[in-house]
Amino acid sequence: MTSATTRATPPPAALPRSSHAPLQDISGPAAVGEDRRRFLDLVYLVAVTDFKRSYFGTALGYVWSLVRPLLLFGVLLFVFTRIFRIGSGVDNYPVLLLFNIVVFGFFSESTSAAVMSIVAQEGIIRKTYFPRLAIPLAIVLTGLFNLGLNLVAVTIFILAYGVDPTWTWLLLPVFVAALTIFTAAVSALLAALYVRFRDVAIIWTVLATVLFYATPVLYPFEKAPAGFEQLLMINPLTPLFQEARVWIIDPSAPTAVSAAGGWLQLVPAIAVYLGTCALAVWVFRREMPRMAEEL
Repeated sequence: MTSATTRATPPPAALPRSSHAPLQDISGPAAVGEDRRRFLDLVYLVAVTDFKRSYFGTALGYVWSLVRPLLLFGVLLFVFTRIFRIGSGVDNYPVLLLFNIVVFGFFSESTSAAVMSIVAQEGIIRKTYFPRLAIPLAIVLTGLFNLGLNLVAVTIFILAYGVDPTWTWLLLPVFVAALTIFTAAVSALLAALYVRFRDVAIIWTVLATVLFYATPVLYPFEKAPAGFEQLLMINPLTPLFQEARVWIIDPSAPTAVSAAGGWLQLVPAIAVYLGTCALAVWVFRREMPRMAEEL
């Protein structure tokens, strides 16, 4: 009995040092995790699962990711070429409209889905040590998968319409990367704020609509009302879409610099872009430790 009791007793090193030992704040793992590679693998796994689940059981499957923007494109093309005639006199307007709708759809759908993403995973957040940032980033990556499929189809439309490819098409990944970073920042910011302030979802619904019309999606930048050009240039999406138009659709269109009137006029848009990214990092790190309590 004595030897059995001795073997069952854990060694002194396994015993807790003291019940009054100070607690240490571990800030990293709750957001990203100690292993960055595992964090990225987790984001990818969640995104792939959501992407497959989005079209599971549907008749058309992944084709729906293209059908939705095509239906909206058809309606808007009729309205703005037959009724309001905003597209008249604009080179390659139909494919420009299709490209803009698909790209802005990535931003709008990803950010809107990310707003309630953390709250939707309440069970995981409250019961497991899950890196919070993986949730909104997986939403953005899922949207990026859809965007990739859509851009393949859009490229076919552009070529069929008669637009000649140029070397600037190689800059498309630069545009997508800049848009993805901004989308991820906005998504993380909204997801973190929604945990405490449920009005964020309603507010963002309105702001997303404002951004849609404040970005040259339906109209080229030069068609904007006089006096509103500088106001539109405060929107960081405006120079991105303007530059993408030059690179992909119409090389003769004014660049973002020339449309703004010089590099100095682009400073507000750049400041908003960088400020949004910095604010997202600060807010997420601040709200991260209390998310489980708020849920």
